[in-house]
Amino acid sequence: MNKTLIITSKEFRSYFDSLMAYIMLFVFLGLTGFFTWLYGTDVFYINTASLRPFFQTAYWTLFLFIPALTMKHIAEELKTGTIELLLTKPVTYWQVIAGKFLATWLLVAVSLALTLPWYVTIASLGPIDHGTAITGYLGLLLMSGAYISIGIFTSSLTQNQIVAFLLALITGIFFQILFSMLSSVFDGTIGDIFGYLDLRNHYDNITRGIIDSRDLIYFLSVIFLALTGAEASLLKKNLN
Repeated sequence: MNKTLIITSKEFRSYFDSLMAYIMLFVFLGLTGFFTWLYGTDVFYINTASLRPFFQTAYWTLFLFIPALTMKHIAEELKTGTIELLLTKPVTYWQVIAGKFLATWLLVAVSLALTLPWYVTIASLGPIDHGTAITGYLGLLLMSGAYISIGIFTSSLTQNQIVAFLLALITGIFFQILFSMLSSVFDGTIGDIFGYLDLRNHYDNITRGIIDSRDLIYFLSVIFLALTGAEASLLKKNLN
């Protein structure tokens, strides 16, 4: 576990050694702040002390940002050959993958933590449902974890970062939109399966303040399966 945390710390610092973290934080806070306070269905427009405008904007912003954050994780290592150099040290594929996953998840958590002053400000404007606000943040973290793991998996499939980005985005679209559409097309068991695979459905349940074990199991399963897939992909490349 200590080796995983060392890799996590190294990867997290690397975000701030480049402009990636600063750009992500600036754009994320700018977009979510703009749509939460100033435009469209903002707080003042709906005239309710609610974080709903923020959660809606953050959801789509993170959906688009996360593939950009994860596209280089494994692809760059494969292209430069540094993955072999890294593995000459006493670490496993799983520790490398888990460390990269936790580093990106931590960056997302920092981004969300920086929006807590908005939560405090909105709460001061009127009565706010604190339970829904807390589960909203939890939903964003779980959704981000799922897409980060998918991004790491697609990054392990190729040496090209752009291909990794597009694969992560396309896979995300299936979880975000297409599974929901397919569940409405098919009836019976097949429709139920597509409905269960619909990530937005599980996210909406949590943000409504409903903490259901089925939703938690869904997100944790996606994270575990995607990271396991990334490990299997690296093992296959190493065997070849």
